Amino acid sequence: MTTLFRKRYFPQATAAQWRDWHWQLSNAFRSQGQLERVVTLSEGEKAGFTSGGRAFPLSITPHYLSLMDLSNPEDPLRRTMIPRAEEHLHSAGERSDPLGEEAHTPVPRIVHTYPSKVLFLVTDFCATYCRYCTRARSVGSGAWKTSPAEWEPALQYIEAHEEIRDVLISGGDPLTLADERIEMLLARLHAIPHVKLLRIGSKIPAVLPQRITPALVRMLKRYHPLYISIHFTHPNELCPDVRTACQRLVNAGIPLGGQMVLLKGVNDSSETMRALCEGLLECRVKPYYLHQCDPIIGSAHFKTSVKAGQDIIRSLHGHTTGYAVPMYMIDAPGGGGKVPVGPDYIEGREGDDLLLRNYRGDIYRYHDPL
Repeated sequence: MTTLFRKRYFPQATAAQWRDWHWQLSNAFRSQGQLERVVTLSEGEKAGFTSGGRAFPLSITPHYLSLMDLSNPEDPLRRTMIPRAEEHLHSAGERSDPLGEEAHTPVPRIVHTYPSKVLFLVTDFCATYCRYCTRARSVGSGAWKTSPAEWEPALQYIEAHEEIRDVLISGGDPLTLADERIEMLLARLHAIPHVKLLRIGSKIPAVLPQRITPALVRMLKRYHPLYISIHFTHPNELCPDVRTACQRLVNAGIPLGGQMVLLKGVNDSSETMRALCEGLLECRVKPYYLHQCDPIIGSAHFKTSVKAGQDIIRSLHGHTTGYAVPMYMIDAPGGGGKVPVGPDYIEGREGDDLLLRNYRGDIYRYHDPL
């Protein structure tokens, strides 16, 4: 599919260029005009570009666009990347900063919500921009080549706070940075005695797998313990290039966790979520979190009910391996942190017995005296 896409829409590009992540970024689709060279936009999509309102950027790598059904506006990946008229509506409960990150920012680029861990936003740039992005208020305006001088106040903050043992490097997408910049950052953090764990949050392996080069992986493996959380959306993302990217990271000893956002009309069916989670395990990615969509402005068309998410988790239990079942989470508005909201399997109590409902819906007694 990707080869046919390249030959049709980039006839001058060689296979080697297609595999070059710099070429992919340089040829990303960033405007309505560029997109219309390839996609016949629906009226709703055209209105997404012309309705005014928040100016959230567009960027789709050629690789990621090649995974979409260009003839179907309801294609799941297409729905997450191309603007729609609905994103200009402001519904109840929506905020530009729904997680209260700005209120928990003691110095630029640091979000310190939990006592022992911090979020380090090292760049504002992404290879692709998800239309439901939690940080839609801030990403997309930054430069690709972030200056290390911008990191210094954040690094000094981490060095000064000995309670911090876990640093999640995010953005934007940190894997859009050059190898040398990433290593500079990891080496500095790795040298802080009280920092015991480094994590990277990224969607790059799903949307720009060409970035996961052997050279990048050789560098990353020098900074264990290092974990990478990869944002996945739909099983259609799990193409051979993505599988290769994940294989390289895992073979370097880097544990991978999959983080998904529950999205209406995209992945809110039991069948789709099961296919995604089982596919991730085949890629040696542990499905970690299934997030309820954060209430950013213009996200109502993506939101499911919480019950829908609980039902999906319930449908996975007993019908696939437990390794394939993520934790269903709501990030509490205003900075309350992640709250698990999985289904409740305890139906009640009779005397010293708990009443448990299993995956088939049958009730079992478990002796549990008070």
